[in-house]
Amino acid sequence: MGFHPLDFLIIVGIGLLIFGPKTLQSISHNAGRGLGHVKEMKDKVMAELPMDELSRVSETISRIPTSPTQVAQKLVSSALKPDEKNASEQADEELPAASVSEPK
Repeated sequence: MGFHPLDFLIIVGIGLLIFGPKTLQSISHNAGRGLGHVKEMKDKVMAELPMDELSRVSETISRIPTSPTQVAQKLVSSALKPDEKNASEQADEELPAASVSEPK
């Protein structure tokens, strides 16, 4: 999808026929200056962004459960007392090992 060099040449040729060389030069000059201003503004905004806060927010978002199973696990783990959490974590670690070793 995108522009090929031949496409760009055709667009420039049509623009040259419609607007003329002086006007086309002025348009391209103003467009270049506008892009320069956009880059400056982007750099200013990026310099002012609190990157530490954004990284903490992205970490928080990654911990949000996305499936019903994750929601259930989160609810169960938040309802358990700290001692029960340790016991359930140990049981979860033992379950996959036991289910793999048992033949069906």
